Amino acid sequence: MLRGMTNWGSLLRRAAKIGMDLLSWPGKTPAAPRASARTAPATERSRTIAYAPDLDGAADPGEIVWAWVPYEEDDGRGKDRPLLVVGRRDGDLLGLMLSSQRDHAGDPAWVAIGSGAWDAAGRASFVRLDRVIEVDEHNIRREGAILDRERFERVVGELRGRFGWS
Repeated sequence: MLRGMTNWGSLLRRAAKIGMDLLSWPGKTPAAPRASARTAPATERSRTIAYAPDLDGAADPGEIVWAWVPYEEDDGRGKDRPLLVVGRRDGDLLGLMLSSQRDHAGDPAWVAIGSGAWDAAGRASFVRLDRVIEVDEHNIRREGAILDRERFERVVGELRGRFGWS
């Protein structure tokens, strides 16, 4: 999580953001994130994507963050999971959810990105391409890692080819 920070100012700003996130998180009742996290088909959210990670406390395309994500049934339930930030829309982050479930291997709706610092257990991850998660930046709890440019471009290439993103 601290990889890429080169000075104490950055470290202190990041620590302050983490502290504020912890103070504002509603704990056992994820009602606030539930109200702000929404999903949409990737075809409805096409965007121009530019790789721009910077561990400065603000989420940028190419970073993996953690947020509450509603289940596909949209029945009010969901879970905390990592998201690959791919853009912004009206003040919200646009993210693609990650999963370490091996049954996504070979599924055309998912692309393999391997393992990284976002998964402490070192499991291989997959990114879901067809479902975009929109979440208010204030409802993410932490930056998990930066996805390297090569893997990010693999995801972006799939979005461009399948869903018309640019």
